[in-house]
Amino acid sequence: MYNTDLPTRAELPSTGKLLRSTLLAAVIAIALLVTVVLPAEYAIDPTGAGRLLGLTEMGEIKNQLAEEAELDQANDEAAAMQASQPTAPQESAGDNQPTVATAPQTSGVESDQAASSIGDIAEQEVVQPEASLVLVNTLAAEEASSQANEEVTMWSDEVSFTLTPGEGTEYKLTMEAGAVATYAWVSDGGPLNFDTHGDGNGNSISYERGRGVPEDGGELEAAFTGNHGWFFRNRNDNDVTVVLRVGGDYGELIKAL
Repeated sequence: MYNTDLPTRAELPSTGKLLRSTLLAAVIAIALLVTVVLPAEYAIDPTGAGRLLGLTEMGEIKNQLAEEAELDQANDEAAAMQASQPTAPQESAGDNQPTVATAPQTSGVESDQAASSIGDIAEQEVVQPEASLVLVNTLAAEEASSQANEEVTMWSDEVSFTLTPGEGTEYKLTMEAGAVATYAWVSDGGPLNFDTHGDGNGNSISYERGRGVPEDGGELEAAFTGNHGWFFRNRNDNDVTVVLRVGGDYGELIKAL
């Protein structure tokens, strides 16, 4: 049987080559960890490469699903504990009996005095002239018209979309650091799970999260320059239509997912 010849000392790699190969492998592993693994698994994207490759969105969806699963489990455990607890004994009928208070009787003189005072007040009332009524109606109409105009001009963009059962989507605003945008959204067909967050230039932040919320609104102040907005997911068994309105200081409204 032929055995493979052993390599000579000259053919073996030197210690320097082994160290260089090890360092090169470590650098490649770290690069893959930062640009691929962290964005795709944990939505951590310090370099921004994961966002360009579409991996950060994958990690955000995974985190959202994991959080929703934890919330579902916590709610199930709380419901099971509540169902296992014995109900409190009912109060006795005697304790539930309402106490009837007897109103003090007034004398005939006091009744006459009260009736006389009411009559004096009625005589002192003055009927408003017709011109004052017209002025009040005019001011009320102008105020209502002004409020309607303010509500119309408050929103710069409005978008409507429909989510099928289990579907998720994401809308974001391009904002500078410190900019403030106003928003309001409402769902028709059932409540939604949402995550208000931001990312950009290696930064990420979560402002607010909700589960089973039919509507929300308020102000969104950008913690840093980047994209800030909302991720919605429909956990109902039917389609849900969402109307999102935004206004204030921002660049544009974009659909990120």
